[in-house]
Amino acid sequence: MPLDALALLRPWMGELIAVFSPRTRDQVLTLIAGALLTPGRRTVTAALRVMGLGQAPTFTTYHRVLNRNTWSSRDLARRLLVRLVHTLMPAGPLVIGLDDTLERRRGAKIKAKGIYRDPVRSSHSHFVKASGLRWLCLMLLAPVCPWRAASGRCLS
Repeated sequence: MPLDALALLRPWMGELIAVFSPRTRDQVLTLIAGALLTPGRRTVTAALRVMGLGQAPTFTTYHRVLNRNTWSSRDLARRLLVRLVHTLMPAGPLVIGLDDTLERRRGAKIKAKGIYRDPVRSSHSHFVKASGLRWLCLMLLAPVCPWRAASGRCLS
């Protein structure tokens, strides 16, 4: 990736890029730029191809950023949440939504699977159990407002 494009993306990422080691920060920025530009499924391979690195000899090192390098996803999530709160909700109450999703997975290597109530197939009178992974998602629910006052409140 051209160095000027990395220089443009680096300030936009702010303190989020500091989670990664200095050796892998340029690779992370390349993957982020590729993910932004990739149509369809956003895989590492698709991101590298759109960045013109599909035939690069260092192709596998980009995959190692996600599966072998040591970085804290919790620290990254915490930094992202703080940035979203300061940007979208500078003043006023925080509204957080919670959703749980059941991903049906089978196999001996799935360690965290359990048996849960299936919300899609169940009703008030009929209880259906399903085996799989339960994902809990927290969402910051920010008001959609095209015009904001200096106080951060909507004008309309």
